[in-house]
Amino acid sequence: MSVITSDQNPRLRAEIERFAEVLKTQAHVLGEHGLDEATLYNSPVFRGVIEKVRGEFSATMRSKREFVRHVLNHMEDVGHIAGWDPAKAGARNDYYSRLKSGRLTMIDLKGGLDGANANIFERPPEADEFVTWSLCTNTGADPRRNAWSGIHTRLSVEMISRGQRVDGVVIWDMICGTAGRPCPKLAALDSAARRTSVGPFTTPPPCIYVFPGTIPSVERSEALAQELGEVELLSAFHIAFGGKEEEVNYVDFQISEQGDEILRRTAIRRASLVQQSSDMTAIRRV
Repeated sequence: MSVITSDQNPRLRAEIERFAEVLKTQAHVLGEHGLDEATLYNSPVFRGVIEKVRGEFSATMRSKREFVRHVLNHMEDVGHIAGWDPAKAGARNDYYSRLKSGRLTMIDLKGGLDGANANIFERPPEADEFVTWSLCTNTGADPRRNAWSGIHTRLSVEMISRGQRVDGVVIWDMICGTAGRPCPKLAALDSAARRTSVGPFTTPPPCIYVFPGTIPSVERSEALAQELGEVELLSAFHIAFGGKEEEVNYVDFQISEQGDEILRRTAIRRASLVQQSSDMTAIRRV
């Protein structure tokens, strides 16, 4: 049992770790920096280069936005949503989707959910639904750690502390189902039928997490996940990309008081079974 069905490719992870070790020990023989081995590793040059490369990879959203655009266009073309638009310049969120019922969903794009950026969100008052969409294209990242860290450690804390309801999370990007991130949804005999072409991308069904429709409080300590059909955009994702009911995740929260502290428990259900659950954990904003 796990918080997400996807897992790391162990061979790829091993290759990344081996190359990282080579880079850390052999960088002094690369380039024409004019520094000897000891000087290079004790200078800010080496670390600065690593941080620059890391920043260039993580900062760009161009390819991620291209994937999102093709997904939303596909959903509009096949009639699962009425339309979509980028949010206006300066808005805290990224896209809004007009649903067939007339409801409005605001979409907040994130990278990996284990980073501090996952804490930064604001549900606009006009939103009927508010959904976080995580696109983590780092093949070396651990999908299970990212999902649990984002949902339990970050989103649940912000929701309860600030009263900011999130209706659900989608974890899905262009490397899902590739060698960098194998997808168990494609392991069955019908794997070809479970891939959907959207522009230049071919993708498996998304990983969907349905959150409660209310925020737990001391007076009403338990908040159970909504039904999938109650969050119209998540339901549209599920149907448009051939998801199966047993693949949908349902997230429940429970809180209690202990002295001056508020504690919360997060539980994730899939296929009618609890896949992962925390202890009662003190709320500490990170």
